[in-house]
Amino acid sequence: MSAVYGHPCGGVVAFARRVGPGCERDDGGGGQSSRALSVARYVDTRSVDVVVIGAGQAGLSAGYHLHRTGFTPGTGFVILDADDGPGGAWRHRWPTLTMDRVHGFHDLPAMPFPVAAPDRRASEVVSGYFSAYERTFELPVERPVRVETVRSLPDGRLEVRTDRGRWIARALINATGTWSRPFWPHYPGRAEFRGRQLHTADYRGPAEFTGQRVVVVGAGTSAVQLLGEISPVAASTTWVTRRPPDFRDIDFTPEHGRAAVALVEARVRSGRPPSSVVGVTGLPVTPEVRRLREQGVLDRLPMFERITPDGVAWADGRFVAADMILWCTGFRAALDHLAPLRLRDAGGGIVMDGTRVVADERIHLIGYGPSASTVGANRAGRAAVTEIRALLARATALD
Repeated sequence: MSAVYGHPCGGVVAFARRVGPGCERDDGGGGQSSRALSVARYVDTRSVDVVVIGAGQAGLSAGYHLHRTGFTPGTGFVILDADDGPGGAWRHRWPTLTMDRVHGFHDLPAMPFPVAAPDRRASEVVSGYFSAYERTFELPVERPVRVETVRSLPDGRLEVRTDRGRWIARALINATGTWSRPFWPHYPGRAEFRGRQLHTADYRGPAEFTGQRVVVVGAGTSAVQLLGEISPVAASTTWVTRRPPDFRDIDFTPEHGRAAVALVEARVRSGRPPSSVVGVTGLPVTPEVRRLREQGVLDRLPMFERITPDGVAWADGRFVAADMILWCTGFRAALDHLAPLRLRDAGGGIVMDGTRVVADERIHLIGYGPSASTVGANRAGRAAVTEIRALLARATALD
């Protein structure tokens, strides 16, 4: 990146304390105004046809289709990734999530997912696969780059401001996923709890739960998986959910998957916030689920009313003491950087037509709503690129 920016320390330096040894610069003693700092930060500007934000499965799929259909890497399109290395959200999965516990992984376009030993860490296998994919198809991934805001310019282009300069683009594919936005529901007393509270995103393995009384909140796949890991070492586990878990003892067929995706797509077409695909498909009854049921680990309680300093309490007077609360309550779409574009309607949702945002045809959201699954992300990448090519062709014809 420093060669692009032309500064030996990696870009424009706003003031001395932000740079390394040998790169100090006097700011005049009194500092700079916020406007001057902003101008200095964004002197480094590059123009491309398409910016892709995010290098997970959806972002890499979009990058493949952009490259394949004639967009030049680096000048025609760029992929901006906030992580230090390849892997997307999989890079952050807990070490005990091994390949035999992954519920299917769809190939990226034109490159089969490798056969991996069942006991290998999913984070390592998927990150290695993504890394090889980036190299094989010469995808222009810039990292780590944190996108701060996306704004519309008077000339009709988009300004993508980041912590490493800015990009000007004619269209944008947002593939930021959800991992960076864990959802913590509010319950009375949460701030007064004297024990530890963790989210799925913080989970690193069962060891830290040894000998603890643990309350696990959430009715999704992660809650079931982590209960299975924690229960053998914890002093006790208590599973609470807002609604009864939706276990389904059926084979997950392609037709079943398409029907689930269609239900989620109907939500986003109407502007409602997307539900997860897993929330529509239900929880598969695996051999592990059967074992946990037999052991009583999946005996579930309804949601508590409040959190106390020492545990959780229900309106009927029931109380469960707890040392730790593990919130397996999912994630929300990471879209805050798009706020200046005002894409949401009065109801707070974003009305979608396929991957395209109805309010702004320059913006496509992939890995969002129905395309949040691995197979959906691949289809969404192809669809977004097809529409963007048509959009840019129309714009060029009018010039």
